[in-house]
Amino acid sequence: MLCCYRSWDHRTPIRSMVLVAVTRCEVRMKLLNLTLFLTGFICLTSPAAKAADRTLTFGVIAKANNNPVFQVVRVSAEAEAKKLTAEKGVEVKIDWRTPNEEDSQKQAQAIEQLVNAGASGIAVSCSDPNKLTPAIDNAIEHGVPVVTFDSDAPQSKRFAFVGTDDVECGRDLCRAIAKELNNKGVVAVLAGNPNANNLQRRIVGLKEEAKNYPGLKILDTFYHKETPQDSVATVEQVMQAHPEVNGWAMLAGWALFSDRALKWTPGTVKLAAIVSHPATFQYIREGYTDELLAQQVFNWGARPVDLLFDAVQKGKYPPNWFVKISLLPVTKDNMDDLYKRWTGWLQGEQR
Repeated sequence: MLCCYRSWDHRTPIRSMVLVAVTRCEVRMKLLNLTLFLTGFICLTSPAAKAADRTLTFGVIAKANNNPVFQVVRVSAEAEAKKLTAEKGVEVKIDWRTPNEEDSQKQAQAIEQLVNAGASGIAVSCSDPNKLTPAIDNAIEHGVPVVTFDSDAPQSKRFAFVGTDDVECGRDLCRAIAKELNNKGVVAVLAGNPNANNLQRRIVGLKEEAKNYPGLKILDTFYHKETPQDSVATVEQVMQAHPEVNGWAMLAGWALFSDRALKWTPGTVKLAAIVSHPATFQYIREGYTDELLAQQVFNWGARPVDLLFDAVQKGKYPPNWFVKISLLPVTKDNMDDLYKRWTGWLQGEQR
């Protein structure tokens, strides 16, 4: 018994050592597994990883479906989404939520609906920044980044605006009508929606620049619903009430979408306009004006999609909140080429 007891007592420390070694090994394995789990969890929950694992859906809200300008915005946004899907390996979709007619309340509701639907990002052209700013800020508070295009909401938390420098745009328009009138005349301003930030800023630029032309009188600014019919009716009413008007400065080309919309003989009343549709080019051909200022509207759809993709997929934001899109002067010399470019835009080509 003594021998057996000693034998057992002799081996006991060895067994304890083995148990300790096994225990330590198990602890190390558990720590390693925990480390790998945490590393994987961090990777999988990072913004880039989450974006790569799901379809990115960007809501796009233009001002109105009945404005043909925004047809190009829709086509260009969808074309850019397809391009990103093919090049980046992440499926990108466009959820078009534009109201049929201009309605800022419906735009605000569309933003809320997109947030509730789990949109990855939103791009919006603001009919009324005062009504849309709360909706934009609410989207951002829910983690949905927002870009504005064409017409901004400058007091909102949107991270970028894609469009023209509208104050400079107004200055360009004033210089254009002054040139048409040889610096002397009575000018009426056609201005569309009185609540649109982009149009208000153009008026500021136009009136500032008009101070440099003492022979140029700005009669007044005339607002209207942004449809070809309403704009043409406004022009006719003003011409009847103010026959002294011999020049029109149009902040956008609504009245020029229709054939023979201007009732005066070409050359008797001068015209300068900021346009965004090739239907307006006929007024150069027919002698109503020598030059129009065209907006590159393809970029209103494509650039916001790019910016949203970079923000969501890469956590990358532009160094400047203002992404400027320059105007293109249109004359008899280049209008046919620009018409072809527009046709390409409608087919989703950036030319």
